Amino acid sequence: MSAGNLPPTVTSGEKWPAPAKLNLFLYITGRRSDGYHNLQTLFQFLDYGDSLTIEANASGRISLLTPIAGVEEEDNLVIRAARLLREHAQKRGTLSEGAGATLAVEKRLPMGGGLGGGSSDAATVLVALNHYWQTGFSLSELASLGLSLGADVPVFVEGFSACAEGVGEKLTPVAPQEKWYLVVHPGVNISTPVVFGDPELIRDTPSRQISELLSAEYRNDCEPVVRKRFREVEQLVSWLLEYAPSRLTGTGACVFAEFDTESAARRVLELAPQRWQSFVARGVNVSPLHRRLAELLE
Repeated sequence: MSAGNLPPTVTSGEKWPAPAKLNLFLYITGRRSDGYHNLQTLFQFLDYGDSLTIEANASGRISLLTPIAGVEEEDNLVIRAARLLREHAQKRGTLSEGAGATLAVEKRLPMGGGLGGGSSDAATVLVALNHYWQTGFSLSELASLGLSLGADVPVFVEGFSACAEGVGEKLTPVAPQEKWYLVVHPGVNISTPVVFGDPELIRDTPSRQISELLSAEYRNDCEPVVRKRFREVEQLVSWLLEYAPSRLTGTGACVFAEFDTESAARRVLELAPQRWQSFVARGVNVSPLHRRLAELLE
């Protein structure tokens, strides 16, 4: 598309998936001079998540029809992602000044649950608008843009299960088993900075080769601190461990239990206390976002 053209108007917005992710393991291998931590973690997507209705138009405005209470528009990752892509595409001369979009988010993932909901929403906006606006960015370029929005955004943009290192930006594709998971949120909000600032947090797990990581028993270095600080998480993990291997994802608050079959996961779901928000989903190594993009490109 030349800089003088307007993007095509989409007469009816199309739905795009913004899948959840799990950290199947999470190790903290050191603290950096800038205050961030070096990690080794394994991301896998779920066939469950938010969905976004996205309409590209020639209005020149980025509009969000579903604002989040208490979150200013300029802080909303969905708006920030759209504006970031537009700014860089216009600088590169592949998008007109009149490019606009109308966005709506259907939230199913709990905020602050460790499932990557906000980062996934942002990645979906980058991928979808890159397609609609025909801005010509590669996935690697979109991932680099997305890193400025959050450390988890690149893995959602790239769209494959991966081991991530550094602060989460160095991705190596892997293909863990696609198991079934029962994911449970105990109803508490957990601040990531609070967890990473805890003096008792494990920060010295030795860095290992990916092959060794994948063959070892998985754990999450954040889990001991979170279980100690949050009684609800401790109760949840203890309950789930009665039925299947279970761990915290990210810094929480969600905990997942892994099963070989959907029916086994659903049997435990039926036993879960109603006070917890719970769902069953399949782990997938190719993101539903990229399956959707492939459908549109056929």
